[in-house]
Amino acid sequence: MSSSLFSMMAAVADAAHAVPAWVALAYLISGVFFILALRGLSSPASSRRGNRFGMAGMAIAVATTLYTHNVVALPEIVAAIAIGGVIGFVIARKIAMTDMPQLVAAFHSLVGMAAVVVGAAAYLSPVAFGIADADGSIFPASRVEMGLGVAIGAITFSGSVIAFLKLNGNMSGKPILLPLRHLINLGTLAAILGLVAYFTQDQSPWIFWTVTALSFLIGFLLIIPIGGADMPVVVSMLNSYSGWAAAAMGFTLGNTAMIITGALVGSSGAILSYIMCKAMNRGFLSVIAGGFGAEAASGDGEAKEQRPWKRGSAEDAAFLMGEADNVIIVPGYGMAVSQAQHALREMGDMLKEKGVNVKYAIHPVAGRMPGHMNVLLAEANVPYDEVFELEDINSEFGQADVAFVIGANDVTNPAAKTDKTSPIYGMPILDVANAKSVLFVKRSMGGVGYAGVDNDVFYMDNTMMLLADAKKMVEEIVKALD
Repeated sequence: MSSSLFSMMAAVADAAHAVPAWVALAYLISGVFFILALRGLSSPASSRRGNRFGMAGMAIAVATTLYTHNVVALPEIVAAIAIGGVIGFVIARKIAMTDMPQLVAAFHSLVGMAAVVVGAAAYLSPVAFGIADADGSIFPASRVEMGLGVAIGAITFSGSVIAFLKLNGNMSGKPILLPLRHLINLGTLAAILGLVAYFTQDQSPWIFWTVTALSFLIGFLLIIPIGGADMPVVVSMLNSYSGWAAAAMGFTLGNTAMIITGALVGSSGAILSYIMCKAMNRGFLSVIAGGFGAEAASGDGEAKEQRPWKRGSAEDAAFLMGEADNVIIVPGYGMAVSQAQHALREMGDMLKEKGVNVKYAIHPVAGRMPGHMNVLLAEANVPYDEVFELEDINSEFGQADVAFVIGANDVTNPAAKTDKTSPIYGMPILDVANAKSVLFVKRSMGGVGYAGVDNDVFYMDNTMMLLADAKKMVEEIVKALD
């Protein structure tokens, strides 16, 4: 054991000395670009610049890797990159913003599968990858990195596939609760960790492929109990998993850029997941356990009460907002579905021309993925200084003349504060009920939000329901304001 460890350390040292200084510098520069990319993406105002930094860093990392490895099949690799780039460009141009969450989930699955494929290739040809002695005995440290990388990658792949199916409507958004699911999950995870540990002593094929198979299985088992209302956190968590898988493979390949990139993606995804869990009053560890959201999405999708409510028209809404001093607009998934963001911006511009102070309130988990509403409003060129997060604007609803809610049901539901039996109890909400008047755009009174619970705001005396397609309703309001 000790001799193998010393051999491994010597090999790593030799490899480190063999790497030219400019290569290490190039990878360091790419890492700095990735950090600048994350910094830029933290704000809508600098997001374009952040994307450019990320692309520059990736270009440097890929070019450096190809050059230093003296790739024989360079034409094939360049062709593959070109084909993938064209496919990605076409998808990005054609994909609707409402489908962005499932697209992100699909991309995560590809990252996970890439980690599995690279790990399998390294296992089958360890000498060629420089992670084994001449006789093919894989270094113990490389076995740990390989095992963990493949396991996390497989979990990311199968989990992302389930998330995609739920978000895309191919699979019910309701949780699928298996008997003894927690016991099964813990047992499977324990088996994976135990086999990875045993893999350091024995590199038999049955161990490697069993770890791979169990990891695909646990990814499936972890996500199916999670309800559709909690998919934003799931997408964020899978993003974190994909980063850790890439980092583990970076250690296996001895590639500094992959390690840096994977660590950045993994840590930033984990931090974002934690922030979102706080926004929904959920436990961070329960996300990993796979029980997260099982109760929160247990509704049957239908409004349960028949209480009196007031219906309004576009003309009524235009009059109320035109006479107001302060209007707070709350966008939700209904805006995304109808693609009403451009009409909404036009409505906001017209209200500002009339002297109305207009602001936009964003809940951290509005929509189906982190930042969903921010992206839509940015696409419609809504000024960044008019968009506020929950903690920055919630206290202002009490001074608002009108709260204009467009398809944001769960994140405005007072039951989260008042009803201890509600599945969303404890989740911070936007306090739209405190406004003098609430205009709530909704397709019909028959449906409820993704969490499956009715909203008391619909039936309040100061609420006027605007029942129609969101885009059509906002366009009619714009005409009435003209």
